[in-house]
Parts: sequence; structure tokens; C-alpha cells
Amino acid sequence: MPESTASTASSRASPSPMLILRRSVELMKPVTWFAPSWAFLCGSIASGASQWTVTDVGRIALGTLLAGPILCGMAQVVNDYCDRDVDAINEPQRLIPSGLVSTRQVFITVGVLVVLGLGIALFLGQYVALMTAIGMVLAVIYSAGPIRAKRNGWIGNAIVAVSYEGLPWIAGHLAFAPLTFGSVLMAALFSLGAHGIMTINDFKSIEGDRISGIRSIPVLYGEIAAAWTAFVTINVAQILVVMYFLHIRNWIIASIIGALVLMQIPTQWKFFTIADPRKRAIFYNASGIAMFVWGMMAAAIGLRG
Repeated sequence: MPESTASTASSRASPSPMLILRRSVELMKPVTWFAPSWAFLCGSIASGASQWTVTDVGRIALGTLLAGPILCGMAQVVNDYCDRDVDAINEPQRLIPSGLVSTRQVFITVGVLVVLGLGIALFLGQYVALMTAIGMVLAVIYSAGPIRAKRNGWIGNAIVAVSYEGLPWIAGHLAFAPLTFGSVLMAALFSLGAHGIMTINDFKSIEGDRISGIRSIPVLYGEIAAAWTAFVTINVAQILVVMYFLHIRNWIIASIIGALVLMQIPTQWKFFTIADPRKRAIFYNASGIAMFVWGMMAAAIGLRG
């Protein structure tokens, strides 16, 4: 065997600890961490009890670490592992089907994240630990058989939306104070809106989903109907948020969120003019979601009073 080939084989057989860590982090998909971390932050603000103290800022930092890198990261690893057979056909270059990440490494990564997650959650409180446990169970239900909820666009997107928005928001609130009706309502409504965002995200993988037997909403109803379904869901959820703040006579927050909703309309219309489904999703993720995200923060501040 030539020296270079032997060296390559040796490197592949025994990667360095740093390379192993880097691959585990890559499996955890850092790009997905923002949404649940932001939701936890919004929930902590909505509680009205968090303050600018070292202790409270530290608790928020731990909570965002829990919601994003740890729990969302764990869910991503579980999902990639459960998709390994499909990926071996459609995307054999990915870490698990290519053999760059072993089954042993997957289980160690998930185990470490579960232990870290439960440890931090228990430190933040028993109810945060409960939300964390629910999120972990949902991650398995979404990806793993026999349920594998991701095969149905409605159920799968609902699980992701609740896991990315609702549970972290509620956990953020519970880390500082008992739940209030307004905070639970905001968690539910922004989860509803996130369901629509998940549908838009499904445009990136229409062909792969169709081949894999995943009945995403674009696969079930076609691109135009799916887009209308997504945008109606996103907008109705936010309009209901505006109506709640009008109901409690918080005119400023209602006006801010209402303006943010209106700012999303041109982006949504632009979505229909883009021919490539994948480019549609990338465009909306880059330009349309920001207003939704800022609406979450405005709502949290409005609940704080």
C-alpha cells in the first residue's frame, strides 16, 4: 500500500479527539440552535421575574445552552441516525452513512447531551426538567420508529414547532416564575406560527421527501397550496397575538407586532415568484422569519408589563 494511502486509512480509522468532537458538533447542526434558545430567552423575559443580576443572567445563559446546543443538538443527532438508511441512498456523503461517524459515537454523543440536559434542567427547576424530558421524548417520537412522526407533515411539523418554540418558552418562564395565561397563550400561538415556518422549510426537500415516503405538506398538497397553508398559519397566529394585546389594552405592543406582520406580506408574495422550491425556502428563511422572531420578543416584553 502506498504511504499516502496508508496514512489516509490510518487517519480515517483513528481520528483525533478534536476531529471526533468537531464531527459530533456538526451532527448537532448549530444552525438550528437559535430558535429554541431565543424562545427560552423570550419566556424568561415574559415571566416578569428575571432581572439584570449575575444570577439571573447566568440562569438565562444556562437555559439557552440547554434549549439550543444541548436539546436541539440531541434531536438533530437522533434524527440523522434514524435517517441513516435513507441518507445512504440519497446523501451517502453525510457523516453517518459515510462512516465518518460511528454508531458508537452517535450513542455517546446523545448520552452526553441527555445527561448534560437533565443536569442543567434540574438545576433550573423541576418544571424545567419536566419540559426537558417532554422535549427529549418528542425528539424520539419525531425521528424513530415505529411512530416516526416526521412521515406526516402535519404531525411532524407540530412536534418540531412545539419543541422549538412552545416548550422552550414555557421552560424559560418556569425557570423564574409560575406560568401565566398570557405566557402559555403566546407559547401556543408562536408554536402555531412555527408550524407554518416548518412547512416553508419543507420546500427544501420536496423531491427527497417524496422518494423517502415522507408526506410533508408540500408533497401532500403541492407547492402552491402548501405555501398558502403556511402563510395563512403564520399570519393568523400573529394576528391572534395582536388581538390578545389589544384585548389587554397594550396598544404599543399590539401596534409593533401588527406592523411586523404587515412587513412580512411583501416577502410572502415574493415567495410565489421564485421558481426553484429550495431557493424559495432559503429566501424566506433569510428575509421573512426575522420579523416573526422580533414579534416574539415584543410579545415577551409586552407580557412583562
